[in-house]
Amino acid sequence: MPVKAKAIVGKKAPDFALPAMGGREVRLSRFAGHKVVLFFYPKDLTPACTQESCDFRDAYAEFGKHNTVVLGISNDPAERHEKFAAKYELPFELLADTEHKVCELYGVWQMKKLYGREYMGLVRSTFLIDEKGKLVREWRNLRVKGHVQEVLAAASEL
Repeated sequence: MPVKAKAIVGKKAPDFALPAMGGREVRLSRFAGHKVVLFFYPKDLTPACTQESCDFRDAYAEFGKHNTVVLGISNDPAERHEKFAAKYELPFELLADTEHKVCELYGVWQMKKLYGREYMGLVRSTFLIDEKGKLVREWRNLRVKGHVQEVLAAASEL
């Protein structure tokens, strides 16, 4: 059973540290003074996740103009992230939450259904955190088309 999410809009975003590509560890609190977009996606190298990641890639410079860091999180290991990032020239960090602890903190590790089969999995979701570390917006169980532009608009308005 998933734990109750600790990420609540209007409250300080839960800090975490996760393995990143190249053997580094990335801690959310390292980005204090910047806005942060956390996008949780189910799996590297799948059609919808590739589209979403490429949409963030294509808007990356615009996010930078608004002092916004982009971080992608999935349950895939860092080695798979490296292949994914290299293949699609992704300029942002992809973080490996292989034990879904951060997914649980943000309430995106949930029961899913596919072809009548139920299983626990990551639900595509995005969170926007302000410069002081407060969670200001969330998009849960979202559709990829047009999503990145909506997140970019929200980041630019902060």
